[in-house]
Amino acid sequence: MTDYVGIIDQSGETWGVRIPDLPGCYGAGDSAENAIRDAASAAREWIAHQEGSGLARPKARAMSEILAAGEVDVAAGEAAVLIGVLVREESPEAFYARLSASSGEDVDLDALIADHRGPHLGSDL
Repeated sequence: MTDYVGIIDQSGETWGVRIPDLPGCYGAGDSAENAIRDAASAAREWIAHQEGSGLARPKARAMSEILAAGEVDVAAGEAAVLIGVLVREESPEAFYARLSASSGEDVDLDALIADHRGPHLGSDL
């Protein structure tokens, strides 16, 4: 997991979070928690698109760097929050090849997909 710094603010009933290290990546919601959750989802998609385009994932700066750079306008009601971003490090094909090799059983990804069972996402482990 990588922690990116998000800058959160509120306007009326809407909360917003921008992630300075991921240009154009924003989240919003009707509560701070929902805005942070949305920002984490947007960050995963942003990074996946970046890497899918053959570009490197941006390095996450420390909160102290963001604060020292003056990127948080505390006087305007902004605050810094950490946005945990879990990014898949390997493709499903690579995962199933590794699983087959370590278990000694052939895990056929194509058969799993054809059977409409889809790849395991790890939530039941």
